Amino acid sequence: MIKFFRKIRYDLMEKNKTGKYLKYAIGEIILVVIGILIALQINNINNNNKQRRKVEQQYLLSLQTEFKTNLK
Repeated sequence: MIKFFRKIRYDLMEKNKTGKYLKYAIGEIILVVIGILIALQINNINNNNKQRRKVEQQYLLSLQTEFKTNLK
């Protein structure tokens, strides 16, 4: 895949089609930025899930201790 994009870049530069090359370069930059944003969003979702699990675990432990004290 990388060779394919590299070939397109070289072909556009050799033919002095700077306008098309700039459009290609901007499109490639946008794709990279979108990929980074998606990765950040996935990371945020995972961190939120971890924090929620910790809170839920604390609630469950407190409920368990409360049940034990109530039984006594």
